[in-house]
Amino acid sequence: MTTRRLYYDDAFEKEFTARVMHCEVLPPDVSAGITGSIWGLILDRTAFYPTSGGQPNDLGKIGDANVLDVHDEGDEILHLVDRKPSDPDVNCCINWPRRLDHMQQHTGQHLLSAMFQERFGLPTVSFHLGAELSTIDLRGPEPTKEILEGAERAANQIIFEDRPVNVRYGTADEFARLGVRKEVEREGILRAIEIEAADLQPCGGTHVKRTGQIGVVLVRRCTKVRQDWRVEFVCGGRAERIARHDFELLRETAEQLGCGPEDVVAASARIVADRDGNFRTLRGLQERLAEAEAALAVQSITPGVGGLRIFSHVFEGVSSDYLGFFASAFAKSEKVITLLAVAEGGHLLFAQHSSGGKDMNVLLKGVLEKVGGKGGGTRDFARGRLNDDTQAERALSLAKEMLAAG
Repeated sequence: MTTRRLYYDDAFEKEFTARVMHCEVLPPDVSAGITGSIWGLILDRTAFYPTSGGQPNDLGKIGDANVLDVHDEGDEILHLVDRKPSDPDVNCCINWPRRLDHMQQHTGQHLLSAMFQERFGLPTVSFHLGAELSTIDLRGPEPTKEILEGAERAANQIIFEDRPVNVRYGTADEFARLGVRKEVEREGILRAIEIEAADLQPCGGTHVKRTGQIGVVLVRRCTKVRQDWRVEFVCGGRAERIARHDFELLRETAEQLGCGPEDVVAASARIVADRDGNFRTLRGLQERLAEAEAALAVQSITPGVGGLRIFSHVFEGVSSDYLGFFASAFAKSEKVITLLAVAEGGHLLFAQHSSGGKDMNVLLKGVLEKVGGKGGGTRDFARGRLNDDTQAERALSLAKEMLAAG
């Protein structure tokens, strides 16, 4: 049997009647988040759009059953519902806010893609309509800020002109002669969406009737995805919500910085510059302190067998960088080994002067095998991190035992 697709000719049909032609119990679709009992229905006619072409499915009601998902099965449309309808003749209704949102995004995508291709020679190779954001992947050189703004501005100009959006039928050859944006190779009669004097594109999705119903197109950002450029955008009600959300973030940031929204960039730049300067100052002070503490530590150690001096210490309240400063300064003295840890975070650092005669990398790996963790390094300098930072004291004790034994 073939399901008549009502949305092909009228995507604004919110309610319709149909007859259930087939009904069967199906196993739960865990991948789609459906864990309870479900029924699969095939109707003689439907206005429910199935997931296809980057656009998600519709939701709504079939009789007293809730529509959970809609699949395109070739000639048939399979509706997944949470109960068996009580009568074969059913009244159906579409979740209209969801449908309208999808139409705004999809028609907005056609228009935006047309502007990228017509104005800047960047064809769209894929489209995804997400729950919050939509994306198109463009092929070609990286779109500059000016290109992104230019395509957005051109699309919105056509939206403000409220041009008709029409459904047309014809063959691939007929559409090619009319200047279709992207040619297809399918045989037979095709359905296409025409935005007056702006775009003609084969498509089986749902669309608004006039460009003004898109509301507005808002391009968000552009990122590299393999060989293409992914442009993130929103239309209509989504654009309104996201624009409001973005402004609230800007306003809150401005309040935190003690400036107006228009001065956020300059104020942020000053704060980053101050942070970088303070970081360099702090790093220098840490290095000087570590050198002083290392010098005192070297002097406080009594030489052991063969004149080897071993220093072991678990630091508290310092960064892992401090271990590096301390170890580098300490290891400048001959026949010394330092075994260091930071209590917070479980960082380990084993270092020696080349005259120490041991292998710090082997020592570290031996300790980590017993206490758990990852790390490595060279013969004279090895870093690691414990899985459990409470094992820092034990790790250093084991290291000393291994040095004594070896």
